[in-house]
Amino acid sequence: MTFAGIGPVVVVGAGKMGLALARGWVAGGLAGSDLVLVDPEPGAAARAFAQEHGIRMLQSPLGVLTHVMVLAVKPQVMKPVMAEIQPAVGAHTLVVSIAAGVSLATLAAGLQTRRIVRAMPNTPAQIGKGISGAVGLQISDADREVANTLLGAAGEVLWFDAETQLDAVTAVSGSGPAYVFYLVEALALAGVRQGLEAGQAMQLARQTVIGAAALLEADPQPASVLRENVTSPKGTTAAALQVLMAPDGLERLLDRAVMAARLRSEELGRD
Repeated sequence: MTFAGIGPVVVVGAGKMGLALARGWVAGGLAGSDLVLVDPEPGAAARAFAQEHGIRMLQSPLGVLTHVMVLAVKPQVMKPVMAEIQPAVGAHTLVVSIAAGVSLATLAAGLQTRRIVRAMPNTPAQIGKGISGAVGLQISDADREVANTLLGAAGEVLWFDAETQLDAVTAVSGSGPAYVFYLVEALALAGVRQGLEAGQAMQLARQTVIGAAALLEADPQPASVLRENVTSPKGTTAAALQVLMAPDGLERLLDRAVMAARLRSEELGRD
């Protein structure tokens, strides 16, 4: 499906993620005249993007014909935002929410519609390399196709049958880029402790992760196979992996981290 006939698309919240999605849509062919950015305090990047592509930038969506409304605001402010924008949501409006933890039931009650897709993209969406988990329990096939087109502009899309799975999606891929960035920080610091200069250690760590990610993208083999390909018996990598794969090593640490993120996502939905 192309972007033809999808608009007008109204994005409520022109922050990093909302703007990242909007950039992907424009790059994919959505006309600027079919896009509206709504933000009471837009940043300089949002204003410049809107001006460059002839996109309307408003403080409220009220009075705007809206075929698709994308909610890209923080979950902590979702309830007052919904109260303000609900009159702009009509029977012709498909709602796509990317707010972590805010349930379909909460969205339906606040917006008086059940044509809702709840999704969780991640920050690599800014360069078209993201992945989104999505669920829509009471939408049509046409709605799903529209949502798939919009979310797909930011990267891959995985659909789930159970809304509860989105809390785990949030914990794995939504928050996951931060785990990788922290891995780069920690790897660079470990290099410094082994005698490398800080700038050199960071360059080595960054490019190692960039290269490994590119190899993952290029090679369809399982990550375990790629790991084994790097690991010579009784070699340096094997020595390091003995530490990382110990019973109290990286797997257990990530298990605790992902669980903490999932529980927090659930808490946000109750706030």
